[in-house]
Amino acid sequence: MTLQGKKIVLGISGGIAAYKTPDLVRKLVAQGAQVRVILNQSGGHFVSELSLQAVSGFPVSTDLLDPSAEAAMGHIELAKWADILLIAPATANTMAKLAHGIADDLLTTVYLATSATVCIAPAMNQQMWKAKPTQHNLRLLRSYETHILGPADGAQACGDIGPGRMLEPEKIVECLSSILNKPQPLRGKRLLITAGPTRESLDPVRFLSNHSSGKMGFAIAEQARSLGAEVTLIAGPVALPTPAGVTRINVESAGQMLETVMAKVNSQDIFIATAAVADYRAENVADNKIKKNADELTLTFVKNPDILKTVAGLPKPPFCVGFAAESQDVEAYAKRKLADKKLDMIAANDITVAGLGFNSDANALQVFWPEGHCDLPAQPKTELALALLNVVIERYQEKNDTLSL
Repeated sequence: MTLQGKKIVLGISGGIAAYKTPDLVRKLVAQGAQVRVILNQSGGHFVSELSLQAVSGFPVSTDLLDPSAEAAMGHIELAKWADILLIAPATANTMAKLAHGIADDLLTTVYLATSATVCIAPAMNQQMWKAKPTQHNLRLLRSYETHILGPADGAQACGDIGPGRMLEPEKIVECLSSILNKPQPLRGKRLLITAGPTRESLDPVRFLSNHSSGKMGFAIAEQARSLGAEVTLIAGPVALPTPAGVTRINVESAGQMLETVMAKVNSQDIFIATAAVADYRAENVADNKIKKNADELTLTFVKNPDILKTVAGLPKPPFCVGFAAESQDVEAYAKRKLADKKLDMIAANDITVAGLGFNSDANALQVFWPEGHCDLPAQPKTELALALLNVVIERYQEKNDTLSL
């Protein structure tokens, strides 16, 4: 893999990791890339313009309105020139500006003005990385098709240990090469994905639901789209941005999800059911709010239709992948669901493991199919989604090769 002939604008913001950027530029140039550098005011405290100019072979840009640029519109020149906009290091402050479209310096203005592939390498204190606003901004950036490189985990300049270190220059170069040369094995395939919880009304005020955040399903949708698939995402009530390029349909109840799935499924190649669909619903939904009149309240529930089993039971079903969130005997329950529902694959996770699963940004999966299984270790859900899709692609291709014999 090579960066030969690629035009890269490297934006440097004000983190201690900026001292590594001359080496990063040198490695990019060694791969055949042309590199032009934007150094913001804070970044200039950690690395010099002269050193960056020496390794890149181009003057370093610092000013939004540069008198030496054509018509003093340097941000437009750089934005149009770039094949790739790489921001490394990307501080929490810079990420926040990018996520919310704030263009108050040359770097953030080029970001808004470019149609180039955008990659950022975060670098910050581990607690700043974990902070809810940063994680919210990260989700927004991913929804804009921004490639997030890292961060790495380890010792930090402040003495803390944890996630937030900028990836090393050689790793960043490797990531860029992978992105630019990424195969699209799902090109021409249609994927239908369900995600999040469902809500089953009890009255106009109350409902039954569960703790599913939808993060796993949304991560799968995002990664499937990046692998070339045409993705339709049927989402229960979750507060997540729609992945770029994905068609999203919002639903509330299990009945609505089933109806929407059945309206779409016949044209799909692969169906991945990550949604935590309610097993039961109230037999009768009260027209008015149920009043607190007694110490006990008895409600009658009826079973909801099994969406995944319904799809797998079609005369010509798509390749069906189920999910099982279990608190005990994970493998036994997963294998039983695999057989009972006649699925092609099932991905199971243990919900009792702290820090993984519901409402977490990480998970681990045990994946089963009729002829075997594999384990996908704990990792961020975005990376886990890609690992799972690689297994799905392999099994899907093997099944279709068998059917064509």
